[in-house]
Amino acid sequence: MERLCGTHISVLGAGRTDAGVHALGQAAGVHVPVRWTPAEMKRALNAVLPHDVRVAQSVSMHAGFHARYSALSRSYRYLVGTDEDADSPFRNQRELAWRRPVDRALLDAAAALIVGDHCFRGFAVKGTAPDSDDHHCIVMRALWVERSGGLAFEITANRFLHHMVRFLVGTMLDIGSGRKEIDLMSRLLKSGGNSMVSPPAPAHGLYLEKVEYPTELYLVNG
Repeated sequence: MERLCGTHISVLGAGRTDAGVHALGQAAGVHVPVRWTPAEMKRALNAVLPHDVRVAQSVSMHAGFHARYSALSRSYRYLVGTDEDADSPFRNQRELAWRRPVDRALLDAAAALIVGDHCFRGFAVKGTAPDSDDHHCIVMRALWVERSGGLAFEITANRFLHHMVRFLVGTMLDIGSGRKEIDLMSRLLKSGGNSMVSPPAPAHGLYLEKVEYPTELYLVNG
């Protein structure tokens, strides 16, 4: 941004992801000189960004927009490969190869327990939020879906805690594989700590898919 605008430009992201997590729909906000149009900014950024980052869309927003605090929800997707080719070098850095049999009904039941307003302290790294924070997240959608080569866990919530999705996936896979009981999900949602949670699923299977904002923050000419 400094290279394009000739001065220091603060870039405010919608949030941060763990190292190794992929972002299909990360969002960021910048204040730039008025001479820049959204289309020109997108074209110029993609000309100078490294090969592993690309701007998919650029729009004008109202002055009150904040990339992090204006967000209504964020959506993540975790990919689990269950077929023989999941260990392929073309896939093993983009999804988790899972070799144990999985009971789909148990996965679905575990995911259903997540939906709603819950305290997710049991599914977060200790200290991920201040002690004064209630660690509550409102989950609007959480489900497992079939996909080519395996399964995907999809979740949308108003906020997420550190490692939260990865802890959820790791615990649900342990439940679906018979290593832990389904009642662990309810116990963790009522727990004041994460001592019972499964290890987090690896970061490389997780994707930030979308950050949603109120429509009134978008300028018509954006």
